[in-house]
This record gives sequence, C-alpha cells and structure tokens, in this order.
Amino acid sequence: MNILAIGDVVSDRGCEFLRARLPAFKKLKSIDFTIVNGENSAVGNGILPSSANHIFDSGADIITTGNHVFRRKEIYDFLDERADIIRPANYHREAPGKGYAVIDLGYTQVAVINLSGRVYMEDCANPFDTADEILSKIRCKSIIVDFHAEATAEKAALAYHLDGRVSAVFGTHTHVQTADARVLPGGTGFISDIGMTGVKDSVIGVKPELSVRYIRTGLPTRFDAADGPCFMNGCIFEIDNGTGKCLSVEPVIVE
Repeated sequence: MNILAIGDVVSDRGCEFLRARLPAFKKLKSIDFTIVNGENSAVGNGILPSSANHIFDSGADIITTGNHVFRRKEIYDFLDERADIIRPANYHREAPGKGYAVIDLGYTQVAVINLSGRVYMEDCANPFDTADEILSKIRCKSIIVDFHAEATAEKAALAYHLDGRVSAVFGTHTHVQTADARVLPGGTGFISDIGMTGVKDSVIGVKPELSVRYIRTGLPTRFDAADGPCFMNGCIFEIDNGTGKCLSVEPVIVE
C-alpha cells in the first residue's frame, strides 16, 4: 500500500495548487491513501470548514492539523462532527475534535495519529506517553503518525520510541522538507519534516519582506501569505499490508 503524506497547505494559493496537482500525482504514483496537513489552509492562518472541504475535494482521505488548528472558531463544530479531520491528541481533553482516527478502506484499515511537540511549542501533554496510550487501543497494523513539532531532535526521538510499533512517523510544522528520510531498524518509515504546499518564493509561505521585518526588528508584523509559483511537498510511504512495516520512503516535490 502506498500512503502519501502532504506537507502543510498554506492559504488559498496552496489550496489551489493542491487541487491542480494532487489528483494526477496520486494516479501517477498509485496512491492508496492520502494524508494532508491543513492547519494553515485558511487565508489569514488556521483552518476553516471551507478550506477543509477544498482539501477533501482535492483528494485527501484525512486531514491532520497542528498548533494553529483552533485559530478559527468556525472549525470547532467541524472537528467534532467529522471523523476524517483530527487535531493533536495531546491537547487538553476538552479541546474540540479527536486526536486519531481509524479509516476503513475495505481491504484494510489505516490509523492516523496527530501529535504536537513540546520543544519551543505551546504547552501540551507528553507526546510519547500519549502515543503509547493510543497504541494500546488500536488494533490495525498500518499506523501513521503526523508529529507537528519544531525540534528535529524531538521528532527523531519520537520516531525511535515508536520504531517497530507504527508504520511511519513524519514531521510537519517547520514547512521545510528535510533530507533524512529512511526506514528505521524496526521497520518504521521516518522523515523529520515533509515540507509545505504553497508559494515557493516565500519564507515558509509568508511574504519574505514581512518575515525579514519581523525577524530583523522584532516589531509586530501581520504575516500575509506570499503569492507566486507554488510547489507541493510530501512523502510516500510504501507499507506492507500484512505486517504494517514500511518498505520504502520517498520524499516528493511537485512543481
């Protein structure tokens, strides 16, 4: 089974590019299941029901999110109502939505877990302990983890903690695809960050001049999304249906 994970979709330009490229790419690569991180898909940050539906209509089977998921209150009921959009599982129990989902494909099931890191991130429960708790409840073999985290070391540490118990761990949040894709010794596919889907000539999706101003001066700055040619970053994990082990990891960049 080929599972495709698509990096953070940024604003309307990222959504439009996803719609233009994802269907044909899935056909080209014989993709069986598609995960898309959509926490930045709304114009002005966060995610809205309209941007989530756009992602689903473009070919996503499930949407994962991250630390911006609750920026827009309009998404709260959507998170509660849908089983195919999840938020980090280690957020407070009273937060809207769910932290993992098991999707039935007919011939097999795929579990997707969403977790948030704690290094340089908002306070949340321990992602290692949360993952262990969720895994005690899941019975299917193919399990994918979207770890929305800042620190590369924290992402790698979680992947080794889960090695052999999940099919793949991929990182999101930093919007820059990393060069460390591999299969770990226990059979878990891993990459620290799968990148983003949005404007290529940007600072992680933001107009460069605005990022420069904020980082150089420290003054409050509205981060408007950039405009221009886009790319779609992601990763394909080839999973053995019988064992749930990862056979190969292929980072992808579609322009």
